[in-house]
Formats: sequence, C-alpha cells, structure tokens
Amino acid sequence: MKKLIYIFGLLLVLSCGGDSGPGYQEPYLPGSDDDPDPVVNPLTDQEIMDLTQKETFKYFWDFANSDSGGAKERYHPGNPSLDQNVVTSGGTGFGLMAILVGIERGYVTREQGVERLTKIFNFLENADRFHGAWSHWIDGGSGNVIPFGTEDNGGDLVETAFLAQGLICIKEYFKNGSNEEKELANKADALWKGVEWNWYTQNQNVLFWHWSPNYGFDINLELRGYNETLIAYVLGAASPDYPIPAEAYHDGWANNGNIVTSETQYNIPLILDHAGTGSGPLFWAHYSYLGLKPNGLTDQYANYWNLNVNHTNINYEYCVDNPLNHLDYGPNCWGLTASYTRNSDGSIGYNAHKPGNDPGVVSPTAAISSISYTPQKSLAAMHFFYSKKDKLLGPAGFYDAFSPRHNYWVAEAYLAIDQGPQIIMIENYRTGLLWNLFMQNEDVQNGLDALGFNY
Repeated sequence: MKKLIYIFGLLLVLSCGGDSGPGYQEPYLPGSDDDPDPVVNPLTDQEIMDLTQKETFKYFWDFANSDSGGAKERYHPGNPSLDQNVVTSGGTGFGLMAILVGIERGYVTREQGVERLTKIFNFLENADRFHGAWSHWIDGGSGNVIPFGTEDNGGDLVETAFLAQGLICIKEYFKNGSNEEKELANKADALWKGVEWNWYTQNQNVLFWHWSPNYGFDINLELRGYNETLIAYVLGAASPDYPIPAEAYHDGWANNGNIVTSETQYNIPLILDHAGTGSGPLFWAHYSYLGLKPNGLTDQYANYWNLNVNHTNINYEYCVDNPLNHLDYGPNCWGLTASYTRNSDGSIGYNAHKPGNDPGVVSPTAAISSISYTPQKSLAAMHFFYSKKDKLLGPAGFYDAFSPRHNYWVAEAYLAIDQGPQIIMIENYRTGLLWNLFMQNEDVQNGLDALGFNY
C-alpha cells in the first residue's frame, strides 16, 4: 500500500509538471495583509450553489479542448495555450456529467449538449485504446496517447473508470430520447463496454492500474483499498463482456478483509484503512461517488455513506483544531485534498494535502465537493471563498488552491479533476441527478450484486 501511495503521488506530480515542467506557472501574489478586502455582498445558499455550478461549468464548455471537445488536463488563464492539446480521459468523464448538469440547469440547450457530446464520442471512438482502456492523457488533435511517464504510455484503468462512470450517465440520460439521442446513448454504452476489465487482472485476484504495449504490466501498481479507485471494481464486475471475478474485489481491493480498521481520528471512526496513514485526501470521498451513490450503499466491509461523512468530518475537525496554527483555518476555511500547492520557493507544484501532510494550502474543491456529506459546513466554506472572490474566483470557478498563511497566495489555475466534482456533487446534493442516472443502470446493478453490495 505504501508503494501505491508513493507511485500515485509521483504520477500526480508528473501530471502537473512539478516546478519546471509543462504545468509550471508563476504564482499569483495578491496584495499585502494590510490591504483591506473589498466589501462583498453575501449570497444566499441557493445563490452560492448557482454561482459555483455555473462558473465551474465553463471549464468543461468554454475552455474545453477545441479539437475534441474533451476536458483539458489543466487550464491556466494567464497562459491559455499551455498544454492546449493535453486531454485527460478521467477529467473528460467528469465533463460528460457536467454537461448533463449544464443541460438541466439551462446553461446550454439540450441540442447544444448533444452536439458537443457527439463530438467527444467521435473523438473517443478514434482515440488510442489499450485492451479497451484509454490512456491518462490523449492528444486532443490526433487522439494519440501522450505518455504520462516513461512506462505509462498505454491504458490507465482508473482514469478509464472515471470516464466510464460518465459514459453510463450519458447512456441513461438519453436512452429514451429522440433518434439522435438514442444513437448517442448507444455510443456511450458501446464505448464503456469495450473496456477489457478482466485483462487488467493478469489472471490474478486484483486489478492493475496500467498496461503498456511496450512495457506490459511493468509499473505493477495494484488497486488495493482504501482510496479513490473503488469505481474500477464496480465497473469491472458490471461489465457484461469482460467481467472480473468477485474474488478480485474481496482478495484484491479489500485485501482479504484487512481493509477494515478500528482506527479513529478526532474520535471519529475511519471505518476503512486509508493506506495506513490516517485519513486520506478528500478526493477519495468524491471521485468514485460522482455516480456511485454512497447513501444506502453497504457491503460486508463498510457503510459507504458513514465512511465518507466521517472522512469529511475528520478533515473538517483537523482544520478547526488547526494544530499547525495556519492563518484563517477554521469552521469557514477548511478542506484538504490533492491539488496545486505552494512550493517552499513560492512556485506552483502539486501535493496530496491531508491531515499529517498540511503545508497550509486549502483546496476549494475539498469542501465544495463534500457538500452532500456536510452541507452546512461546505456551504459555510463556499461563502467564505466567495467573500474573497477578488482573489479566489476566476473565469472557471474558484481557483484550485490558496494559502492563507502565505499572504493569500493563490494558484491561479485549474485542474479538470478538481473542477468536475464541484459541479457534479453540488447537483447530487440538490437533485441527485447523476446518482440516480448511474444507479438505475442495469449493468451497474448487476455488478453491485455480484460484489455483494446492498444499495
């Protein structure tokens, strides 16, 4: 498990370019602490949710890759040409779900949504695939794989699972529509069903993250819980043509039952072992649950609603406790997860923030995307972020991260995998849209049944 966390962290740093790679940008430095914040008229709870969803939607619509319609890995308003062609497969899956929210909320028409989704699907049909899985990064112009690392130039099963989660929601949303919409639904269904989940077991009772046509399974990164990769097992079991055995879930993901823990933080049970390092970054409570509804979801290992509520509350209580005495941490300013970060030299980097790994950087997506689990606490954070909108609110929603302790340093940039959960999870809190679509899918239900879930 330590190896998984180490390699995953390394890959995430690579994905953002570290200090000097393609993701580097000079940080945004607002004025001194002596400068008073401008007066900001407060919004109602409904207004702050409306604003956050509408502004965040722009990431996946206005600032999508122009050739493919897919989600760009990152967007730097100060340098919009940076990595223009780097499309992220998982972030595109989040974008598919965001487009459904955009249709429902009236940001775009149904016809506009269908047109954009058709463009994305045509791209995905022709993009490189590796035993059905897409690569983490795809060239938005050619559809060719962009290596995520030296040996990571093939299929990425976890990013593919995030994409498939969105495809299933698209299928369910349009399956009873016009002829054009039914065709779109059929395309979505065929795309996710083409993933050879069982290939990624290597005939073992566990899933593996990567496969490369040049390096095979050399990365050798097993998907073992608990982290953000649960959705890969659910979809692997749900696949009608390439299913994984239930033993892969129980022996691999659940580590023969050793995934369960009695550990607590702030007197709150973790329920499942977060890689043996206390509670993990909050995106673990988001990515698999954009479509997979945790409310009422249980198996022999956990009640997944309690798991995510507890995870969020531990993160909140840590920020309120504020053992490192960071400026402004508290009931209104909280949320630690993987995001851009401030390096010690003031440059922009990447870090999986959490209790125990806290350099004083708050990631708005952490609290915002947890709104279903902690609605009042998340809304309080959203209002706080908005109160500093001159610093924190940009052209595609709240910026990815900021550091109160460093004179409100702001990472004036965005990542698809951080923006997507905000608009999606707010919608799940308000209407349950994506949860309802995903959970009504018969294949998903079959997969959950096969793994022993109640839902």
